[in-house]
Amino acid sequence: MRTLVVDDDFAVAAVHRAFLDTLPEFTVVGEAHRGMDALRAVEELHPDLVLLDIHLPDISGLEVLARLRARSGSPVDVIAITAAREVETVRQAMSRGVDHYLVKPFTRVAFLERMNAYLAQRAEVLRVGRESVLDQEAVDQLLAAGQRKPRSAALPKGLSAVTLRLVTETLRSAEGDMSAQEVGDLAGVSRVSARRYLEHLVAIGKAEVQPRYGVSNRPAHGYRLM
Repeated sequence: MRTLVVDDDFAVAAVHRAFLDTLPEFTVVGEAHRGMDALRAVEELHPDLVLLDIHLPDISGLEVLARLRARSGSPVDVIAITAAREVETVRQAMSRGVDHYLVKPFTRVAFLERMNAYLAQRAEVLRVGRESVLDQEAVDQLLAAGQRKPRSAALPKGLSAVTLRLVTETLRSAEGDMSAQEVGDLAGVSRVSARRYLEHLVAIGKAEVQPRYGVSNRPAHGYRLM
């Protein structure tokens, strides 16, 4: 898969390139950091896939997506990789034909899972699409492949997705790092339970530990999202 990486942040683009380098099915053929540059790169480099940021300095990634869908020539798949999580932004991305939507921040594991899910979806589309004429069953399979969502990684035993989301949102709302006790108080769970979820977030690369000192200058830990 010839891939174009589009992100206004040079460092973030480099991280995405490094992630893709671990997957033999992908080859990064270029980077772009502005919307108009991305459109030109698609015409010059003929990628199969564009990893597209929404927040770009000249034109929106949504506008880039719309222009890619309106252009003539070989079609290109688009995966939005962005911090934009507003409902209207996601809705517009879907209506303009985005193939997947990955919200920052995310872990390397989440990124690779999404890319593998995309490959599986594409393989299914190509398999069904080999026929020149499709019956109803084949049409249903083709539509299902485009709507299939990647499976989420299983949580460790004893942890719930609802509480994990609550702890994550509690950390996200903080201006700085928070202790397990502070997170527990705000999330309505015990300090011990909060710490289990915080340690899980650290283990999967979504949070980091910050050194801090508690009562009587005793060493303690603060947690913050990455």
